[in-house]
Amino acid sequence: KDLLNWWGLIYLETEYNDSHWEMEEANMSDQLLTALAFDGQLRVLVLDATGVVQEAVNRHKTWHTATAVLGRTLVGTLLLAANSKGDERLRVEILGTGPVGRIIAEGDAYGHVRGFVSNPQVALELNAIGKLDVAGAVGMPGNMAVRKLLGNKELFAGQVPLVSGELAEDFTYYMAVSEQTASCIGLSVLVNPDESVAKSGGFMIQVMPGATDETIDFIEKRIADLGRFSDLLESQPSLEALLDLLVGHGNSEVLSKKDVSFYCGCSKEAYGHGIQSLGRKEIQAMIDEDGGAEVVCHYCENHYDYSVQELEAIIAAGEAAGQEADAEEV
Repeated sequence: KDLLNWWGLIYLETEYNDSHWEMEEANMSDQLLTALAFDGQLRVLVLDATGVVQEAVNRHKTWHTATAVLGRTLVGTLLLAANSKGDERLRVEILGTGPVGRIIAEGDAYGHVRGFVSNPQVALELNAIGKLDVAGAVGMPGNMAVRKLLGNKELFAGQVPLVSGELAEDFTYYMAVSEQTASCIGLSVLVNPDESVAKSGGFMIQVMPGATDETIDFIEKRIADLGRFSDLLESQPSLEALLDLLVGHGNSEVLSKKDVSFYCGCSKEAYGHGIQSLGRKEIQAMIDEDGGAEVVCHYCENHYDYSVQELEAIIAAGEAAGQEADAEEV
């Protein structure tokens, strides 16, 4: 069956939490559960990423609509990256015509994710159904590109047009078109009136070869009857309980459960290599005109300062490396 007909069933809610939900210790830490259901006919991922999205808010100082956009993208990236192997990374880039501008997230097989939006200070009026206007912030038309990377090598790249800007539908469409995998993806971010994240998470159900019409019909009805996924995240004591709500009690087998986190591997040393690649002339200009340099990581907002002495050392190291390369060629 064509599960893209599930668009009407996909969870798209990202809204204000009208009650002043107090930030108590969550019942579930940020984790990703992977399971098979109905004797391997379905692969199911269930994710709680509340702390991940809150960390992104803390770092980027996002306003509520931008929080919804970035949060959904981080959750979707974690779900897609769960298919990665070893040291592969997955980069999602979304560019529409809305005020948040470019949205970029990177995830890996270890449960790490990082990301940013070009304009984090976006707070739009609620949309026609009283939800945060994610589609308005993203803007249509637009595109989603997904790249799988290993080091500096690109293993795969796929690009699809945005179909709604609500992002869950767009991730689902990407999976169908580029990955040739019928899936249902739900993304949810619940934002408190004080701009903090009450709950965030998602799920992905992938149809495996050999899935029967009966199984697909059951899942379609099950999801249609569930209600808001953010409410389920808040009310259920475990990811296993959420899994049972999605596929029915006793219909699944848990394969793994792992922690997920907002993580950026940037460092002063790594950015130093980037500065070195600019060449002596550009680095000397930093010394003469600015008396040093500052680099800010777009992904995590970490700041790295380089003194005149450090920049001079970078120039010297670059020249020494160049001399060694010339000697090897001779």
